[in-house]
Amino acid sequence: MRKMKDSGIAWIGEIPTNWTTIKFSSFIERMGTGLNPRDNFVLDKESPFYYVTIRNFKNGKLYLDDNCDRISQEAFNIIQERSQLQAGDFLFASISKEPQVFLLNETPCNWNINESVFCIRPKKGIYLTNYLYYLLTDYRFYESLLTDATGSTFLSIKQNKLKQSTLVLPPNDEQQKIASHLDSKCTQIDSLIANVQQQIEKLKAYKQSLITETVTKGLNPDAPMKDSGIEWIGEIPEHWEITKYGRICKVKSNLVHPESYPDYIQIAPDNIEKGSGKLLPCQTVKEAGVISDNHLFYKGQIIYSKIRPILNKVTIAPFDGLCSADMYPIETTQNYRYVLYYMLSDLFLIQVKMVTENRVKMPKINQEEISQIITVFPPIEEQNEIVSFLDEKCSQIDTLIALKQQKIEKLQQYKKSLIYEYVTGKREV
Repeated sequence: MRKMKDSGIAWIGEIPTNWTTIKFSSFIERMGTGLNPRDNFVLDKESPFYYVTIRNFKNGKLYLDDNCDRISQEAFNIIQERSQLQAGDFLFASISKEPQVFLLNETPCNWNINESVFCIRPKKGIYLTNYLYYLLTDYRFYESLLTDATGSTFLSIKQNKLKQSTLVLPPNDEQQKIASHLDSKCTQIDSLIANVQQQIEKLKAYKQSLITETVTKGLNPDAPMKDSGIEWIGEIPEHWEITKYGRICKVKSNLVHPESYPDYIQIAPDNIEKGSGKLLPCQTVKEAGVISDNHLFYKGQIIYSKIRPILNKVTIAPFDGLCSADMYPIETTQNYRYVLYYMLSDLFLIQVKMVTENRVKMPKINQEEISQIITVFPPIEEQNEIVSFLDEKCSQIDTLIALKQQKIEKLQQYKKSLIYEYVTGKREV
């Protein structure tokens, strides 16, 4: 059992007697950020220059994809002059629910960061890069930075708070042992997490195919079929009908001033899980700080996000409330849950993609376009049967997904604990 001493820092606790502590500002050579868009920052979807924000960082990786904004070379040059990124820098998200850290292995040539990402350049010879990475990703260190963070929607860590913080400093040989050990352990855990995530994705794909098959073919395998006349729909039961969405569903625009409804629950696109129909936790109008006009909706209406529609964010309102103007409250003459399942199916999504696939910057679908979507629907009695069947089957699949998600969360928590215990010397390699 190694000898320990009090570090004098609450989140660190005891450390080995041969370890020391160090102020953050003492081991950094430089700290800076990029810039948020200004009037002269021309967004250009054809540009080769990426504009990276915290949403493009996850689990120590950087994703340069369609979620990245692209900016003109002039704007890129302005940010580059400010941030001065180079190989060996750490990028640290200042606005995030959990630590997001990325190590630059090479100087970026075609992307840069905004003001929500800190660029940290450590002095040489104090920390080993691989150990410092784990230290910066330690969740207890990150939580200590949030104690006086500010922000209404997301807490924002200030540079001064980071500079004034204190970290542990083990001898170099121990830094190397710890980092190598964590590399091995975290790789194993990440592999297990990836395996469970693949299982979840397969269950989601099965659920999607089940919904699509059921709203296309029905529940009776012996039902006489007819050609729908549409290649990507194929055959449907002979007695089913095909019509345009606008003939059975109507968008019920009802814009109101939010200050008259401070205690109503507000639904925004981020409050709906993509592709599942699930409503996530929401806030009241007052809590969310809503100031622009919203649609007043009523319990039982379908709520559909018209922005980035390929994410397929749709749900049935469980209460009266307000929804963002970027969403549509919808009423139908059919079974509401049947229409919801149809909107969650590949049949609906294929048509949405056809309409919006060329709209790169914040694509939207308008009321006329959604009204033209081809819709397949059976008699109301059969809709009710399909809804009962899908409710039961999807609930079973969702339960399996939730159990696997719990397994991932336990593995993630175990990984967090390991990092904390090793980087602060609670466990010895």
